[in-house]
Amino acid sequence: MAASMCDVFSFCMGVAGRARVSVEVRFVSSAKGKGLFATQLIRKGETIFVEQPLVAAQFLWNALYQYRACDHCLRALEKAEENAQRLTGKPGQVLPHPELCTVRKDLHQNCPHCQVMYCSAECRLAAAEQYHQVLCPGPSQDDPLHPLNKLQEAWRSVHYPPETASIMLMARMVATVKQAKDKDRWIRLFSQFCNKTANEEEEIVHKLLGDKFKGQLDLLRRLFTEALYEEALSQWFTPDGFRSLFALVGTNGQGIGTSSLSQWVHACDALELKPQDREQLDAFIDQLYKDIEAATGEFLNCEGSGLFVLQSCCNHSCVPNAETSFPENNFLLHVTALEDIKPGEEICISYLDCCQRERSRHSRHKILRENYLFICSCPKCLAEADEPNVTSEEEEEEEEEEGEPEDAELGDEMTDV
Repeated sequence: MAASMCDVFSFCMGVAGRARVSVEVRFVSSAKGKGLFATQLIRKGETIFVEQPLVAAQFLWNALYQYRACDHCLRALEKAEENAQRLTGKPGQVLPHPELCTVRKDLHQNCPHCQVMYCSAECRLAAAEQYHQVLCPGPSQDDPLHPLNKLQEAWRSVHYPPETASIMLMARMVATVKQAKDKDRWIRLFSQFCNKTANEEEEIVHKLLGDKFKGQLDLLRRLFTEALYEEALSQWFTPDGFRSLFALVGTNGQGIGTSSLSQWVHACDALELKPQDREQLDAFIDQLYKDIEAATGEFLNCEGSGLFVLQSCCNHSCVPNAETSFPENNFLLHVTALEDIKPGEEICISYLDCCQRERSRHSRHKILRENYLFICSCPKCLAEADEPNVTSEEEEEEEEEEGEPEDAELGDEMTDV
């Protein structure tokens, strides 16, 4: 039932809406699987495509700690000032230029049955049409004995922040198929994401759930089955099928982050101000982030993950020619060119952050191997092939302080490797 590359590309063009017809999916090799290639010249700074995920879901701990986001598109629902007040722990925090906040509370709507909140009528209807009719708990939203609530509580008990995946992403996959008129079409779309061997799948599940993952996986499968069993997806509910589904989400889930405060800051940066006013505003924003760091730490955004068909075809490079972002404060993913990309050239993103990309080849390979189960052979890694397979003393000290490199999110930007 594997979806053809033409089917995949056609679907992406349909959901992306604003995607340029300047890319194509090609088979690269048995080692790398698929890849995304330019079909015409793409200039530095151009948006290559904008893509909507097949499914997306907010992380469960993130939602529990009152990071309020649209239940469908993950758009931040708090006003920028409310966001700043919560993150700093200062109820009286006031932001200048409140007119720059883009949150429209007058458009917000909730599900009339379970009260989950959406940023607009469009999102409420889209969720209802795709998956929410199956997942809506109705008046049992706060009932701890409801099957979905038991599943979510079990997930929170085994997957703590910093979160990299959500059991509800899997639940929305099942619910989408259950509600769909053309079930086979959705099954084909989900089946085209990268597959792993049984041993690799176990490594991924171990990374997500920890040392006692086998017992935890059995518990989650039982609760998942009680809440969501679907005959058309019976394979997903077997021990092997559930592990494979888990691994699919763990390796293909792209992290999504939204923030009304971040949107406000970007709008402030674009203001044309007198030098003195600019200096004062920049100093205010710097102090605001220091206050947030002291009160909240690194958890600034509404966070979740989604499955993006076209983006999942982008392979990794330690010298990427494109990058992903979410500039619209929702789940719409933008892929932007970091340099001119010639026709026939592969479009690559990086699974490592900026700091990780500056580390030694050995350190980069260690992170990629532990989190994504492959060895990179990009131009930078090949050029550094003669370097010793040891980290520098500085990096070793850093690794001892940090422990395992969990910041390299397992569910971020993975493709066939």
